[in-house]
Amino acid sequence: MNNYKRHIFPSIFRKATRTAAALLLLCTGMPVPQANADEYWDRKASLFEILPVNGNDIIMLGNSITDGGEFGELFGIHNIKNRGISSDVITGVEKRLGPVTAGHPAKIFLLIGINDVSHGHSVAKLAERYERLVKKIREQSPATRLYLQSVMPINNDYRRYKGLFGKEKTVKDFNVKIKDIAGANEAEYIDLWPELAGHDGKLRKEYTNDGLHLNGAGYRAWTRAIEKYVRE
Repeated sequence: MNNYKRHIFPSIFRKATRTAAALLLLCTGMPVPQANADEYWDRKASLFEILPVNGNDIIMLGNSITDGGEFGELFGIHNIKNRGISSDVITGVEKRLGPVTAGHPAKIFLLIGINDVSHGHSVAKLAERYERLVKKIREQSPATRLYLQSVMPINNDYRRYKGLFGKEKTVKDFNVKIKDIAGANEAEYIDLWPELAGHDGKLRKEYTNDGLHLNGAGYRAWTRAIEKYVRE
């Protein structure tokens, strides 16, 4: 067998095996692993390392919910910069905080924690990690105005994210802690629930198609919830 065949056949076999395994998981109703989450995080974090942040900037910092927003267009403000990474957690934001705080931005809007909730951490552990992140932001960029946004409501009627089943109370209790952390660290707490939650306490169905992430109407509602803080 020549070199071409020795290299190409194993590659084809590996791809076929992965495809067959994914089909088997789908047929049995099990979730397909997202092996590229770390690769995506690395790509986005390395991009943020080379993109400048300056003292006039407004930084949106968080996970996939932030990652999906076109905030410059939503607000009509050119100096809003998106620093969200899909699947990120509190410690992930802490790890990549340096390129943000080094520019001493005017404002940071932090929205993080729902993925940590899905990983089964206690409210005490969530609060511990969150406050450590907040303290680092305060230490590294003390003049930045820091806004801590409540973790958004979820809607498990979609039965999409098993790690969030039954975690509604955890989200609410964690938000109480975030509000306390804001008060203890010279930050502003923003409660997003009045804009996003229905009377049942769930993320409104007109704002989502999976019970967690926002659609266009959802991003518009989020914009309304924080607009006065963005523009003040």
